[in-house]
Amino acid sequence: MLETNILDQVRSIFQPLEARYTFHITCNPKHEQARELIDFLNEITSCSDKLSCRLTETETSGPEFTLLKEEQETGIKFRAIPGGHEFSSLLLAVLNADGKGKNLPDESIGRRIRALKGTIRLQTYVSLTCTNCPDIVQALNIMALLNPHITHEMIDGALFQEEADALKIQAVPSVYANGKQFHVGRGSLGELLQKLEDTFGSLPQEDAAPVPRKFDLLVLGGGPAGTSAAIYSARKGLRVAIIAERIGGQVKETVGIENLISIPQTTGSQLADALKNHIGHYPVEVFENRRIEKAELQGKEKKVFSGGGETFTAPAVIIATGASWRKLNVEGETEYIGRGVAFCPHCDGPFYQGKHVAVIGGGNSGIEAAIDLAGICKEVTVFEFADTLKADRILQEKAQSLPNVEIFTSSQTIRVEGNGEKVTGIRIKNRITNEERDYPLDGIFVQIGLAANSALFRDVLETTTSGEIKTDTFCRTTIPGVYAAGDVSNVPYKQIVIAMGEGAKAALSAFDDRIRGII
Repeated sequence: MLETNILDQVRSIFQPLEARYTFHITCNPKHEQARELIDFLNEITSCSDKLSCRLTETETSGPEFTLLKEEQETGIKFRAIPGGHEFSSLLLAVLNADGKGKNLPDESIGRRIRALKGTIRLQTYVSLTCTNCPDIVQALNIMALLNPHITHEMIDGALFQEEADALKIQAVPSVYANGKQFHVGRGSLGELLQKLEDTFGSLPQEDAAPVPRKFDLLVLGGGPAGTSAAIYSARKGLRVAIIAERIGGQVKETVGIENLISIPQTTGSQLADALKNHIGHYPVEVFENRRIEKAELQGKEKKVFSGGGETFTAPAVIIATGASWRKLNVEGETEYIGRGVAFCPHCDGPFYQGKHVAVIGGGNSGIEAAIDLAGICKEVTVFEFADTLKADRILQEKAQSLPNVEIFTSSQTIRVEGNGEKVTGIRIKNRITNEERDYPLDGIFVQIGLAANSALFRDVLETTTSGEIKTDTFCRTTIPGVYAAGDVSNVPYKQIVIAMGEGAKAALSAFDDRIRGII
């Protein structure tokens, strides 16, 4: 049963609904979860006279339901009882079908979705405890709503365990397009759209002539540094645009945040929402779901090109594209991503209950992952390349106290072993003795830090050997009018609070250069 305060919130959310919606349930009434799904949806429909339920009994079907709008299919199906993190996906599916919701894309992105070629059947396998899954589910639901040739099913892997096992799914979210694995792990609407365009192609868009977008300042990236830079610049009266795949950036993947000064505890998702809300208080134009494909930074007017033919120009650019999880770049890693190689212990850990896993990396993220996984896995083996662990002492002591955690330092990963279907082990080299050894195991969690998202700029900007953009103490790069802030830059210590400060500093430097006539 949903709590009274939750139902009150749902009533408020659905109060502005205009069309009528039906949850069409299809299930075998003898299924152990059938009554739970029916009761759950009846509670939801009690919150609005625009909602209703219909039940069709079958002999074979597990609990599932489709969303109808005015008795017409929307293309959205839930093969799940969408509680947990997916509760918001259900609410947004209804709101988005009604043309409402802050997550709906702008017209430029909408045109690209409607232009996708062919009939596309999308299926996303999720865990209700996965924090990355809702972003994927909600993005693909939007595509189904906007393009009548696209359908999307959200499938709870725990509820349809045999199906997930048959597909050998070991990481969520796992997306299948027309029966073939298409995407594994976190992602944004813009990233998924680009992959669908690359896979299926697009129809010509006669009304989609490129629109030049001119601003005083462009911010590339929507994480803590980017949002801080945009807000500070807007407060100076500048016409500012943020171009990003998503607001929140890498922060959105962080489960718990307890070191953001003045906020004792929050989550990555909550902080991302707060950043988006704060931006909304200023006249900042946000171009979300964009992937930057090219940047021309020389000269007075800088140009930035995104997918879909959009061109943005401004005399100043702040690069705040952040960083991404670093990969091992060894044989077998890419081949087995989603089939034993994972990056998120919170999302994918439950798939390895009672099994043996490795964690690669002895920093805070690696040791935290080992501690987390030790609660559900039979055995956790940590491999650290350096001669000592880099994690905080308190984390090291906790991990070393756990009976099912074993830690090896001076250990170099040589390759990921597999049988063609899933991971079966890992080969490790002892850097002191040069001896190589195979460790049989079921999964590998890679936690070796972050890599700067600077590839687009390395040909024109000076970077460190690790790819971080070099800046002076004012966030200026080697090109006048181009600044870098946050994890993409060489500023020491990759922390949210530092990224916010660097974003503000970059904005103030850009404004100072503007009034002095430097740019």
